[in-house]
Amino acid sequence: MAKVYTSCPVEYTASIIGNRWKILILRELYNDTKRFNELNRALVGISQKVLTENLRELEKDGIINRKVYPVVPPKVEYSLTDKGEELKGIIDLMKTFGEKYKENKDE
Repeated sequence: MAKVYTSCPVEYTASIIGNRWKILILRELYNDTKRFNELNRALVGISQKVLTENLRELEKDGIINRKVYPVVPPKVEYSLTDKGEELKGIIDLMKTFGEKYKENKDE
């Protein structure tokens, strides 16, 4: 199913990073290039199916690169594109917000 956008830039951005897993995948990839199993281990609670779906969507949206090495067993690495790097500011703001308000949530 094709994505349909209004002229709203916030809606467009939300459609790209609009779920919990995509944001956490981006968080992991800001630190370094990762293989599928590294992402799967880092994202507690995500299934392989959901991880695969989200990686494909991020790749389709031009946010991540998927590099396949011609070896056996297969080796695939994921990294951020320049477009994906531009989302770092949003993730940093989310981190700052969480650090500021999460303490109150635990009480």
